[in-house]
Amino acid sequence: MAKKQRIWEKRLKGSPPEMAMNFVQSLSFDKRLYKYDIAGSIAHSQMLAEQKLISNAQFRQIKSGLLQIERQISDGKFKFDKADEDIHMAVEAALIKKIGVVGRKLHTGRSRNDQVAADLRLWMRDEIEIIQTKITLLQQAFIEMAQKYQDVVCPAYTHMQRAQPIILAAYLLSFVEQFERDFIRLGNCSGLLDVSPLGSGAIAGSTLPISRTSTAEKLGFHQVSRNSIDATSDRDFCAEFIFDCALIAAHLSRLAEDWIIFSSSEFNFVHIDDKYCTSSSMMPQKRNPDMLELIRAKTGTVYGSLVGMLTILKGLPSGYNRDLQEDKVHVFTAADTIEASVDMACAIAANTGFNADKIKAGLDEGFLDATALAEYLVLKNIAFRQAHGIVGRLVSSCEKQGKKLVQLNLAEFKKYCPAIERDVYKFLGAENVVKRYATSGAAGVKQAGEQIAFWKKQLSKR
Repeated sequence: MAKKQRIWEKRLKGSPPEMAMNFVQSLSFDKRLYKYDIAGSIAHSQMLAEQKLISNAQFRQIKSGLLQIERQISDGKFKFDKADEDIHMAVEAALIKKIGVVGRKLHTGRSRNDQVAADLRLWMRDEIEIIQTKITLLQQAFIEMAQKYQDVVCPAYTHMQRAQPIILAAYLLSFVEQFERDFIRLGNCSGLLDVSPLGSGAIAGSTLPISRTSTAEKLGFHQVSRNSIDATSDRDFCAEFIFDCALIAAHLSRLAEDWIIFSSSEFNFVHIDDKYCTSSSMMPQKRNPDMLELIRAKTGTVYGSLVGMLTILKGLPSGYNRDLQEDKVHVFTAADTIEASVDMACAIAANTGFNADKIKAGLDEGFLDATALAEYLVLKNIAFRQAHGIVGRLVSSCEKQGKKLVQLNLAEFKKYCPAIERDVYKFLGAENVVKRYATSGAAGVKQAGEQIAFWKKQLSKR
């Protein structure tokens, strides 16, 4: 059986050894672009017919052949041959085999350089919508959870030390905000990549009278690139996409870290359903939040993809270089990891509960109402810095006595500040504090309700 000759081999003497072909092939990972490659080829061939570079009959032959190939791949009946190097050559070779010499006209006026740049943009446009949909589902899971805990007061932490009391719903809604920024960033990325590079050829365009705007419109691009040199080598959108994925991973990792800590025996704030935990091969009592730990770990995978992508782009000479073939390894890895992680986070969120009684039992620990007491003194016309010092001394005194602020009598308060009156007790205690938060966006009862209403309305528009 004759060895398949590649389209570029006539220029070179002899065929590359098997080792070299295995090294340069990208078909093993870029074959997932097949739908976009075929869509781009159909649009390109239709444009060629409009421009009289091929006949309408030839276009119909090409389109029919391409659609048959697409069905074969979708049904798992297409045999990929790594000798074809990449998905573009695999599809073209199959087309030529299917319809003969007419298939050889498909590549008129284009290069694999502008072809792959278009395929990747088309794929990423759809992938962004998929991830955005998953993010919305995750946000909805957190809003539903927040609705359950609008009346539960819990401690907030800074430096992992107890800080101020908050409504638990406000804590949960903080993640909705983070994921919303992720949603917006992905939308911005989609806007940046909405540029068709088709017609840029290998680097300098074509002498043939092709219509770039026609092809762009057929593929749903709203712009065509202005510079052919930049168009074939631009992978900024890949770095942007992976960066967006990296921030999603960072937010998921923060969530995972919180819930890993909160599910420990030391806290026991959170109970994660057994379906999303594992046990130990040695210690039968163990109940480990392994899914959350893996979400946290997979952040490193996405960060690695970002560094890998940026390193590929660093120091490349102008124009297309084969280095860019590796862009898809990092883009696909980041996308796959984020899809899986967001799905898992959504499932865990829908199957996790907070131990309200346990949280309430320790609510008075850590002087959560100290800041509210300082602000009470401000209302008594005492400068905040002075009030801060007064409360600091009161807290120190309470620690020595083993008391809470609310347990001090009025005489003890007046010893440190004569301006304190009996109404001070309305400002003390975590539950009183969360009712008194006055600023918009605060972690209080009223504000949490407003935020839930806002997000339910906001997400209903998607």
